[in-house]
Amino acid sequence: MSAARTNHWAPLTGLALAAALSVSGCSLWGGSLWGGSSKPKPAELGPNVPVIGVRQAWTAKMSAIDGLALNAHVNGTTVTLASAQGEVVAMDARTGGDVWRTQLNVPLAAGVGSDGRWAAVVSQNAQLIVLDGGREIWRKPLSAQSYTAPLVAGNRVFVLAADRSVAAFDAATGYRLWGQQRPGEPLILRQGGVLSAIGDTLVAGLSGRLVGFNPDNGVVRWEAPLASPRGTNDVERLVEIVGPTSRVGDNLCARAFQATVGCIDAARGAVLWTQPASGSEGIDGDASMLFGTESNGTVLAWQRADGKRAWTSERLQFRKLTAPLLLGRSVVVGDDTGLVHLLSRSDAAPLNRLSTDGSAIAATPVAAGDTLVVVTRKGGVYGFRPD
Repeated sequence: MSAARTNHWAPLTGLALAAALSVSGCSLWGGSLWGGSSKPKPAELGPNVPVIGVRQAWTAKMSAIDGLALNAHVNGTTVTLASAQGEVVAMDARTGGDVWRTQLNVPLAAGVGSDGRWAAVVSQNAQLIVLDGGREIWRKPLSAQSYTAPLVAGNRVFVLAADRSVAAFDAATGYRLWGQQRPGEPLILRQGGVLSAIGDTLVAGLSGRLVGFNPDNGVVRWEAPLASPRGTNDVERLVEIVGPTSRVGDNLCARAFQATVGCIDAARGAVLWTQPASGSEGIDGDASMLFGTESNGTVLAWQRADGKRAWTSERLQFRKLTAPLLLGRSVVVGDDTGLVHLLSRSDAAPLNRLSTDGSAIAATPVAAGDTLVVVTRKGGVYGFRPD
């Protein structure tokens, strides 16, 4: 496949939440990531000494996020969000005010995907629901539950379901354009996976592989393995690609749950490198560096070119951290106590620490314009800006 293909789809973002397992419609908790019934006590953070000035510009409220694999989706200065109880809202990141707000009156499992016009979520009863400008226009049943936010691109809605099927729907009518079923391990993560557009290729995370599809008909163009199942039982053999990912041109980097971090050339589907890593959340980065959080609260940086470790920070060890957001000179991560940590991209030195409502940060922080937007499990939405 030629790298010269043009991109007809809008830029997209993603994220990942929760760490439950699901098989045949049942949920199985895979045990504590800390190796016991309770996690070790996090180290004291000490006083906050702001190195860079950040102020809270606004705050907004929606219903609780618990139980929903939330992807906070950014289109320009608009952030689209959803709650566990079916509230979908588009907010203006400049003011925190509503662009629109809709109540679907059905519990949600995954969301939100949007291209700025259409927004898509998945209900807990495995229905794909699409809105146009905040108004619901159709619902369609899926072959299985989905925990990954739908991808809205090219006037289509793409869905990655828990049975490892990928399907495409016409965004305006809901007509099912195609579907592909892929085999895999019997357990899946109840967490956001990878579904994105790179050039004219649809990229999905299936088991431990990134798979490139022709978005017009679902034909597989390439497969790039980042990790392979290992172990003697279904839980030990679980391997999935989790979002968010980091993309620079055709270079796409991602995490395989509790296994590896790696990068591929998405024009050819060629694996460039992989490195062992034991995290459960996605990654972020730029052309030179990648950043990630491990399951024990360690924050890591890798060189994008070859995966060599750049630095390791244990300042936030034993806190449950979100995937990071690279924002200027800061690596931004949220934790399970409602704190947002700004760390130096060069060495993880603390730059500032922001407070919310005390509940866990529910989604990877996102940047919309000059505003850092953070969502909590209680449904608090916070906009922060540099002083």
